[in-house]
Formats: sequence, structure tokens, C-alpha cells
Amino acid sequence: MNKQHVTAAVVQAAPVVFDLNRTLEKMRDLAADAARRSADIVVFPEAFLSAYPKGLDFGARVGMRNKQGREDFQRYFDSALEVPGPITEVIGNAAKAGNMHLVVGIIERDGGTLYCTGLMFGRDGSLLGKHRKLMPTAMERLVWGFGDGSTLPVVDSDIGRIGTVICWENYMPMLRMAMYSQNVQIYCAPTADDRDTWLPTMQTVALEGRCFVLSTCQYLTRADCPADYASVHGDDPNTVLMRGGSCIIAPLGQVLATPNFEGECIQTADLDLGEISRGKYDFDVTGHYARPDIFELRVDTRSKLPVSFDD
Repeated sequence: MNKQHVTAAVVQAAPVVFDLNRTLEKMRDLAADAARRSADIVVFPEAFLSAYPKGLDFGARVGMRNKQGREDFQRYFDSALEVPGPITEVIGNAAKAGNMHLVVGIIERDGGTLYCTGLMFGRDGSLLGKHRKLMPTAMERLVWGFGDGSTLPVVDSDIGRIGTVICWENYMPMLRMAMYSQNVQIYCAPTADDRDTWLPTMQTVALEGRCFVLSTCQYLTRADCPADYASVHGDDPNTVLMRGGSCIIAPLGQVLATPNFEGECIQTADLDLGEISRGKYDFDVTGHYARPDIFELRVDTRSKLPVSFDD
């Protein structure tokens, strides 16, 4: 039986950049802190394990790559994780220890390619689903592969149906429609976008989908990065690379947790799940407010493998 009231938490913090083990320790501490606040679901930022490489260029110019860029990529590659694997078990154990659902942004390693991925865990520590970012933005395409339609799940839980959409994917109307069609109720939006325009974007998603939106961004400083982190931002440890702006939005657009741009924090809000059906009374974008006689969206959920072997 689903709960009617849910305590949601968004974690605004930085990883120990490229140090997977120390970041895992920090993640467990933050999850435990959220558990002490009675959180039923906790959302961590995009690429929290182990880095969103803000300001790096990986030695690339058009038609050129350099040796140092390859070394930077290897360090990034070595700090990524396989799904499933030993690290996902550690994350699952943190969910189980806190009796909570966890949504964590990670860098996933599969073969020789990295993906920006969101993982969803249940209270029992089980991996409920994963979503690979379909469209990396701009320079992200240099270091991340593209997801496909096989990782667009909305998963059942005792607090409602949970889905994950990462950063600027939230500007893809057809992707949002695919999530709404699966009756997403708790829409998680880990991001690296710390601009003032992100809050109205999240309000639009909440209003459009009549769902709760939980969005979180890192608060990342130069001090969180290695000494040899060759960012365009320079070497001053006090330089802020990402300023946060995490928020929680209700289905009719009310801001339940206001963006914080001051530092690392955990923000919580009470979600009255009844607000979802009350909101859909006058607007259900894939139900009574749809026009399937005019518009139709087809979603290909097949895994797109470059090589397949038939017996």
C-alpha cells in the first residue's frame, strides 16, 4: 500500500572528484543524514559518482587530441563504475540502512564507453532501474556515450512511481511525454544546470506532468578537485564551479524547497501524493487532455547493440 505523505530530500553536495571510494563514503554519510530527517526518498546530483568534469576540455580541438587529454580521460574512466557491480551493492546497502529510496547520478562504465546514468534503488537495497542520458549536451558528447530507449523506466515503489530524467533532457518534450505516459509521480531531475532559469523549468515540468519534481545540482568548488585539475576556471580553491540551486516542486508548481546557492545542504519537503490526482482533475497530459487523434508518439524501447550474435 502506497504512503499518502512522503518526505523527500535533495542532496546538494560535491563528490571528491575522481576519487570513487572517498565519494562513496561521503554519499553514505549524506544518505544517513537524510535518513535521520525521516526521508523516504533521497536524490543525489548528476554524475555524483565520481565527477561532473566542469571546465575540462580533455585536450580536444577539432581534428586534434593531445596526450594529457587521454590521461585525463583514463582517470575519469578509472573512477567510473559498472552496473550492476560491487559499487551498486554499496549504494544499495546505503538505501537499505536508511530504509529509503535512493536516486544517484553516476558515471557508468560499459566496455570502453562512459555513460551519464541515474540509478534508482528501493528500500530493500535492490536496484529498481537505471536511466542512461539519451543526449549528452555539447562537450559532454566527447566523454559520454548516448543512451537508448531501453533505459527509460518509471518504477513502482511504496511511495509512488519514480522516474529519472537528467539535466537538459528535461528540455526534450518527447522524452517528458514518454515519462508522463508511464504515470510518473515522483520525477527526479539530477542536473548540472545551476542557472536561475532552472527553477521555472522544473515548475513547468511539474505543472505539465502533474507530478512532484525533485531536482538537485552539485555545489562544487575548485577545492573539491585534484590539484592537477586543468579547469578553465583556474586554481583558486575558493572558485565555485557549480553553485547548486536544488529544489522540490509540487504538481501545481508550488516551490516546496527553494533553491539554495550558498553551499552544500540537504533540503526536504513533505509530499502529499493526493495533490497528483487533484492536479490531474483539470489537466492530464496523456489522458483526458491528450489528442491522440492528432498527435502520436512512438517510443522504441529496444536496446541498440552495435553487434549481435545469433545462434
